[in-house]
Amino acid sequence: MKLTAPVPGGPCWIELSTSDVPAAKSFYAALFGWRSETDPRPEAGGYTLAHLGNDRVAALSPVYQPGQPPAWTVSFAAEDTDAAVEKVTAAGGSLLVGPMDVFDQGRFAVVADPSGAVFSLWQGRAFAGADLFNAPGALGWTELVTRESEPALAFYPAVFDWTVDASAEYPQWGIDGADFGGVLTMDENFPPEVPPHWLPYFAVADVDATAATAQGAGGELLMPPTSIPHGPRIAVIRDPQGAAFGIHRVAEEE
Repeated sequence: MKLTAPVPGGPCWIELSTSDVPAAKSFYAALFGWRSETDPRPEAGGYTLAHLGNDRVAALSPVYQPGQPPAWTVSFAAEDTDAAVEKVTAAGGSLLVGPMDVFDQGRFAVVADPSGAVFSLWQGRAFAGADLFNAPGALGWTELVTRESEPALAFYPAVFDWTVDASAEYPQWGIDGADFGGVLTMDENFPPEVPPHWLPYFAVADVDATAATAQGAGGELLMPPTSIPHGPRIAVIRDPQGAAFGIHRVAEEE
């Protein structure tokens, strides 16, 4: 069973901060078929919604400050953003931005876990989150990449009441029996400068073909297409501006 809609505590939205929004729009259109529309209001700051058909699946926005590296940020649904921030800080995390309202759409905050992995909290109002999950071109999995998994396995359930399938090889996060992510412990294959982070995975019909398309559009393969034992076929890609994300074969995650 997989999450198919935003639920409290679950991943609800995915947002790319990038140094070149027009170039990112072109890259992800070629990769996933996204149709992107930029909010024309000056106060929106160039915020761009990406769609599959009429379904909203992600956002693209300019980086918020000079020198900020392009990156994807995963948002988790909160029934009360302010209360969730209190849980984050009580469990040893930190508040980076907010809480603040976004027009009539919702209330958000940007926080970090004790290791420094950044994520967002989103209290939906007019906008609950993505309209589509676990379909080609939509968010299908979220992975915490960290150097120490044990503190994370205590922190996140304290904040979100997540369940944990505590496999020694690959612990998985869940809500009421619906798994939506996992924990990858970094080893010596990761450069020491790579910080703990959340890595989104987008579902695709064909990992190898999508990886080839990404390379042809200027992306870089950080992990070539690989079949995981007892798991899906995956790849990890860096887009032309430098943001990393994963892809997985949707049929093997049903």
